[in-house]
Amino acid sequence: MTEPTEATHAVDQPVGQPVDEPVGPVDSSRVPRFAGPATFARLPRADEVGRADVAVIGVPFDAGVSYRPGARFGPAAVRDASRLLRPHHPGLDVDPFALQQVVDAGDVVANPFSIDEAITQVEAGADELAGAGARLVTIGGDHTIALPLLRSVVRRHGPVALVHFDAHLDTWDTYFGAPYTHGTPFRRAVEEGLLDPGALTHVGTRGPLYGRSDLAADAGLGFGLVTSADVMRRGVDEVVEGLRSRIGDRPLYVSVDIDVLDPAHAPGTGTPEAGGMTSRELLEVLRGLAGLQLVGADVVEVAPAYDHAQITAVAASHVAYDLVSLMALDPTTSTTAGGNR
Repeated sequence: MTEPTEATHAVDQPVGQPVDEPVGPVDSSRVPRFAGPATFARLPRADEVGRADVAVIGVPFDAGVSYRPGARFGPAAVRDASRLLRPHHPGLDVDPFALQQVVDAGDVVANPFSIDEAITQVEAGADELAGAGARLVTIGGDHTIALPLLRSVVRRHGPVALVHFDAHLDTWDTYFGAPYTHGTPFRRAVEEGLLDPGALTHVGTRGPLYGRSDLAADAGLGFGLVTSADVMRRGVDEVVEGLRSRIGDRPLYVSVDIDVLDPAHAPGTGTPEAGGMTSRELLEVLRGLAGLQLVGADVVEVAPAYDHAQITAVAASHVAYDLVSLMALDPTTSTTAGGNR
């Protein structure tokens, strides 16, 4: 294996054959970062290596949005913004691409005209990759896709703990009579028994609601609440302590709606709300989850048409990178070794 300061693929490793050591990103000393295919972090495609411990997939679907569309272009934007990611994560002291085989598994094709069919397609695509042994970090797309992703994860791990980073609750019942939208996935997930009711937390919520009943209904589903103001007043360490206590040793799913960030840090999203978390706060809270059993994750709602200078896409690419790095630090997986926060 090459030194993790800049791993390689398709340069020093044969493609299309199983390899013993993980194949990492393209060597930027040989191919400039602005050149070549825009896979996530310039990692190999799934068809270039013989296995995948972690698969980064895109779901370019946004038919479930209630305001500004455009998240269907999110996966491409995040991949392009990820060209500057490097093999060593100093904040977590880990080389995530050296400890596990991470691949870009391309996009799940989801019907843009039928939410029901798209949900079925996303679930089937996730099942196919997970059945081959990969954990998924999914780039959306709108938040509707969290429901089929959770269905797939739960088939392998049972009901999971959830940490949901979002400006909004996403536990509403219906919108214009539709039960499956980007505002309903976690109500449906609770109703279907996908989530462990003792280990559910929203982080970063804020902004106006339809009424006090929204909060009461959400609490009735079992969710704890950490608002963006709580993060500011209590600080990252106290928030992390509370999350870890609530999660315990349960398998964990992390869902990140990029609108959890303040519009100053993520303007390119469909339903922005003032007063959000900073990029630094979000990344530090995520890093505080190191060592937990992270079985799946998503980063959703990047809408590049409203972005400026890739601010949102860059933030989302770093979030996805941190999620991949957390998977490398999961002590329950046999592919990980070393690395301490």
